[in-house]
Amino acid sequence: MKYLNTIQPGEQVRETYMVKEVKQALTKNNKEYWNVTLQDKTGAVNAKVWDPTSPGIEEFAALDYINIVADSQEYKGQLQLIIRQATRVSVRDVVPEDFLPCSEYNIDEMYDELMNLISSVKTSYMHELLMSFFGDEDFKKKFCFCSAAKSVHHNFVGGLLEHTLSVARVCNFFAKHYAFLDRDLLVTAAICHDIGKIDEFSPFPENDYTDDGNLIGHIVIGAGMVRDHIKDIPDFPAVKAKELEHCILAHHGELEFGSPKKPAICEAMALSFADNVDAKMQTMKQAIYNSPNTSLAWKGYNKFLESNVRATSPEE
Repeated sequence: MKYLNTIQPGEQVRETYMVKEVKQALTKNNKEYWNVTLQDKTGAVNAKVWDPTSPGIEEFAALDYINIVADSQEYKGQLQLIIRQATRVSVRDVVPEDFLPCSEYNIDEMYDELMNLISSVKTSYMHELLMSFFGDEDFKKKFCFCSAAKSVHHNFVGGLLEHTLSVARVCNFFAKHYAFLDRDLLVTAAICHDIGKIDEFSPFPENDYTDDGNLIGHIVIGAGMVRDHIKDIPDFPAVKAKELEHCILAHHGELEFGSPKKPAICEAMALSFADNVDAKMQTMKQAIYNSPNTSLAWKGYNKFLESNVRATSPEE
């Protein structure tokens, strides 16, 4: 199979991919075209159908599998495919796992490391809270299969686990470096900060916002989940419950970034920094190193990073 991340500009591509999204649009001359996102397990690529009325183009919709003949090109630093022919392929003729983007890391190993961090939380009520989530097999299954975003960062199977583990590692470092931090509160908040995403996003292959995701959002959903679980833990200190909930509500750091509150305690500030740095580093990694253009050429302006980015030069 010709995976999307191996395609170089200037190639002709004959392969089957999953349609993640397809939208009708109009050119400046009011001519209809289709804006398509194709996906396989290595990621997603933008494609165009400039002439949808062509006899070589069958109608297709999101989540269909299509076999394409396409030309590849570089556009604004990113790979783009120009689809000349497209034929629907039956789901019986594909291996679905080939079309789901997955974490490059082992899911079981990441979960084991997360459980080791949970074991290191010595405050009994914090540990009990974490186990009420991560010790539950149904929750584990959803959590490990969920992405951390629709498109920006960690938008793949295992992405939520990978991001959560990374944020928890950074927070664990912060707690060692800044002795005044409540380590158990911070690590617990880090591990719980994005649990609302299991209800914010629909499962793959859709990986789209649910009604709860659109109407409420993962920050408020997650804070509510933590609040509900705390009710079942006798003698969970009320002040610590509020501090933990505040960390989750403030973890995006700024009101304009979706946080209902700005950080008011040190642990909330540390969590917001850890979350931001992991999201930004993963966004840069995906923008630079997932690009099929492996040269030092600039990759183009990234609207999420608000910068033109490129790979670091190799050592001489």
